[in-house]
Formats: sequence, structure tokens, C-alpha cells
Amino acid sequence: MEISQHRNGIREIVRSWRAQGETVALVPTMGALHAGHMALVARAGELADRVVVWIFVNPAQFGDPADLAAYPRAPERDLAMLRAAGVDAAFMPEAGEIYPDGDETIVETTRLANILHGQVRPGHFRGVTTVVAKFFNIIRPDFAIFGEKDYQQLQVIRKMVRDLFMDVEIVSVETVRDDDGLALSSRNIRLSPQDRRAALVLFRALERAGEMACSGTTVEALRTALSAMIGAEPRARLRGIDIVRAETLAPLSGPLTGPAAVLLSAEFGGVLLIDQKVVSP
Repeated sequence: MEISQHRNGIREIVRSWRAQGETVALVPTMGALHAGHMALVARAGELADRVVVWIFVNPAQFGDPADLAAYPRAPERDLAMLRAAGVDAAFMPEAGEIYPDGDETIVETTRLANILHGQVRPGHFRGVTTVVAKFFNIIRPDFAIFGEKDYQQLQVIRKMVRDLFMDVEIVSVETVRDDDGLALSSRNIRLSPQDRRAALVLFRALERAGEMACSGTTVEALRTALSAMIGAEPRARLRGIDIVRAETLAPLSGPLTGPAAVLLSAEFGGVLLIDQKVVSP
């Protein structure tokens, strides 16, 4: 596996593959890899001849410097996992390589970035789209693989790619969960044992949402039920419940008549977790 910390280095690696007519899939990560990331890597290997994984803790998507400083980092373990999975290259730049002095250009989906979870974390999705656009320009992948757990992020990136005519196919992979249902996340290692158990309320709430959707419900009744369920967990600080059209993230009201994305965000011991499920009547 080749490892590069520099834009020109990873570009040369990709150019050598292109010269042989090979396709490239990109898996964006912030490191602290787990089975969810490796599912993205596996899907990338199914789609393309070569797989690049980026490991970059993007400062532009953190509103709180303390949250950025606390984000878990395990580069040697990450590289061992990628080698074992047969990844072809890892791109691990420093922040100055991606945001050099004088950098001032941003990329933003003006509506999608500032609704739902974007209201909980202002500026977060602007940081995501800006860095993803940079990496797409550096690597120029044929495919980019994202998890569905960050559902709004997935839709934001798809919108950016459509609006800017980017020549990359966005591929999504279903959320990978632990045996007890908790969505895998690098942030989970920051949870205390008590908060780890409490965080299961998110999975239970999404399961309940699916049941209510199948039996017939209104958006308002669903939101009330989920709010009460999460609110009954004393270690949870509910940050958001959004029930929106699955494809457009447009707001919904009244009887649930088609596919809806249920997006949850809550803090457990100061650690913000998100989870989602698409439900249908």
C-alpha cells in the first residue's frame, strides 16, 4: 500500500493507475477506523480497480475547537487495517496541505447545509462540502463511497456533485451497527460505559419509527413518540428529531404516505451522536 501526505504525491499515484486504464474509488474518512469504514472499503473494491482511502480530520467541519482536539486518532492502527483490507493507497495530509495560507474559497449547498442537523452544528456541512470538493479535485475518483448513517451529509454531497457537474459517482452503503444495534461511529470510543448503554435509545427509537410507519401514523404523532422515548433516557440530551422526505429532505406533515428519513441527534456525556432510518408506510 502506498502512503502519501502531499497533493502531488497522491496525484502521481493515481496518474500511474490511469495510464494503465484502471478505475479509482475513493473512501473519505477521518480515521479511527472501524467495521463501518471497512464496509465502505469493501464496496469500493467491488466497484473499481484501485481504492484510495483518505484519512483527514477536517478542521473546517468542527465548530468547537475542543471537539476537534478530542476527536480520536489512531493512524498506525488505521494503516494496519487498510493494509489488511488490500487498499492500494492512503492519503494522509496535514491541515496545511489542504488549507494553505491564503485559502479563502468555500463550497456550500446553501439550503441543504443549513437545515436539520446543519442547525445543530452551524457551518458543519460547509466544511464537509469544501473539503470533499478539494479531495475530488486532487484525486478525481470514478466513485466515492459514503455511509448512510450521515444521511444529510450524503444528500448534501450528492447535491453538490449534481450542481457542480462533478464527474464522480456517489455510492452509499447501509449503516453498519454493533450487535446491540448502536450505529458504529469513531465517536463511540469516547462514551462511558453508562452512556454507551444509554445511546441504544437511538436505535430503539428508530425501530419504533419503523413500526409506527408500517401501522400508519402522522408525522406529528411520530415526532411526539420519538421525543418522549428519547426524553425518557436521563443520560440523553436530545438535539434534534427531523422527519423529512427521504430524497429531498423537504419537510413533511400530516399522514405519512411515502418514504421518510427519520434523522436523530443527541448528546450522551457531551458526545454528539447521530443516527437515521428511512421508513415507509
